[in-house]
Amino acid sequence: MNKVKVLIVDDSAVVRKVLSEVFEAAPGIDLIAVAADPIFAMQKMEKEWPDVIVLDIEMPRMDGITFLKKIMKERPTPVVICSTLTEKGAETTMSAMSAGAIDIVMKPKIGLKAYLQEQRNVLVDTIKSAAGANVGKLKRVSVNDNVTLIPPSGAPKLSADAVLSPPSAASLVKTTEAVVAIGTSTGGTQALEQILTKLPRVSPGIVIVQHMPEKFTTAFANRLNSLCEIQVSEAKDNERVTTGKALIAPGGKHMMLKRSGAQYYVEVADGPLVSRHRPSVDVLFRSVTKIAGKNALGIIMTGMGDDGANGMAEMHAAGAETIAQDEATCVVFGMPKEAIARGGVDKVIPLDDIPMHIMRYLPR
Repeated sequence: MNKVKVLIVDDSAVVRKVLSEVFEAAPGIDLIAVAADPIFAMQKMEKEWPDVIVLDIEMPRMDGITFLKKIMKERPTPVVICSTLTEKGAETTMSAMSAGAIDIVMKPKIGLKAYLQEQRNVLVDTIKSAAGANVGKLKRVSVNDNVTLIPPSGAPKLSADAVLSPPSAASLVKTTEAVVAIGTSTGGTQALEQILTKLPRVSPGIVIVQHMPEKFTTAFANRLNSLCEIQVSEAKDNERVTTGKALIAPGGKHMMLKRSGAQYYVEVADGPLVSRHRPSVDVLFRSVTKIAGKNALGIIMTGMGDDGANGMAEMHAAGAETIAQDEATCVVFGMPKEAIARGGVDKVIPLDDIPMHIMRYLPR
């Protein structure tokens, strides 16, 4: 198996040094070059083109966004953005997503060297996963993205049991209102934009988990809200799920569906990482199983890993309709593939067909 060729572009000498040490020691990765800015990077890329580029955003001579747009126009390549976890960094990261970033990892302002060294295994996994992305999809659509807050290295992989008890037979009771639950990760913000911008102002209530850290979900929701006819916002604890509204789980928090009488609302809460994520799709899907049962639509879309696969199987067993995005339209077919393999999917459909299925769940 060929090694993944990696190029690091970052104006921080510390970041270049630490990432170089991580990748040089990693089996399956070939660090072909490092560069302090995009101008130097382009010179190195004339000699050898990387499989994955690790890119800073704020750099001298040419910023990372301009460089990213140039790459995606000339030769689409998986790009992992290194971004600071700040409000300004979140806004800039949205521009990186629009320009074509496949994944984003955080770098703290304090304790950078120790943090990157501690997370070496996850960094390596991120690079290898990015290398397997659907490059043809990157070229066809210029918005492919995911934001990954690196979880503690070696952390146990917990199930939704760590947050919610398993669903019971009560989940099968028919409710008066329907709800649509969507889970996604790598490439998900692009996919969500394609879906939500096609929905009319009067649409079913939607709850969404997109793997993102805090601050980034606020910027992402605000951007979608400016593009969509429906209202899109970062979910707040006890907020109602209503027609014409999509609620996105806040980064760093789990989101669960609750019910008061015939009305749905969401609970936003802390909790352990589930399937190595917070927010977790498995947690959202289990809560939907328990509260909405067969009167729900579950959708799992592009993303790495298997978060949501068990939760979708539970939704399916409770009588909910379940849909997976097909491989041809996914940036990464990991999450849908796992959900299909575990027998929890009723239909596998292309991204463009998903809005039509959502509209079938309008209240009659």
